[in-house]
Amino acid sequence: MVLLKGFVKPEDQIGMVRMCRQMGKGPGGFYRPSLKNGAKPNLWMMSLEKNWDPTARSYGPTRPFDGAQAPTIPDAFKMIAQTANSTASEFPQINPDICIVNYYTNSRKLGLHQDKDESKSSINQGLPFISISIGDTAEFMFGDTRDKGKATKIDLESGDVLILGGGSRLLFHGISHVKTNTTPTWLKEATGLRPGRINLTFRQY
Repeated sequence: MVLLKGFVKPEDQIGMVRMCRQMGKGPGGFYRPSLKNGAKPNLWMMSLEKNWDPTARSYGPTRPFDGAQAPTIPDAFKMIAQTANSTASEFPQINPDICIVNYYTNSRKLGLHQDKDESKSSINQGLPFISISIGDTAEFMFGDTRDKGKATKIDLESGDVLILGGGSRLLFHGISHVKTNTTPTWLKEATGLRPGRINLTFRQY
């Protein structure tokens, strides 16, 4: 696991917020996913290139509830993710064909879980996933089990990139809370970003 602090430049963060807003308003854009019990968390989600169904925990070209096709991952997004991937040279290079964009409100938490819905080949090779944080700071937790008491916690600030691969690919991880009023002033002024956090996670299926 590698954390690249402040890796995404301010101008690129601004561009990513604007592009996410533009795509999020169109077909296949942001929606509030439903959990198995029917509840809707304080989370807005958008899948790029391949749609991820959180209920079935599977990928497909379209969303089951409205048939919308997943928008294409912008080349600028791919370039940032792959540059980060190259910087962390201990990981194999991926060609991202999935990007999940989540917008968390300040009240949103994400319990400890594993990301293991990609192909067996991707998982077995330990291909990394690349997580980019924009907006408010999140307290990120990770560990070998779902025991929150044993999890390690670190802050993910706007512009940070976290990469998990190899032996860490199946670590349990989650968000304990999002810290209010921590978005950089320049980002709020340039984009009008509301309180909360945008997280973009790139993967190779």
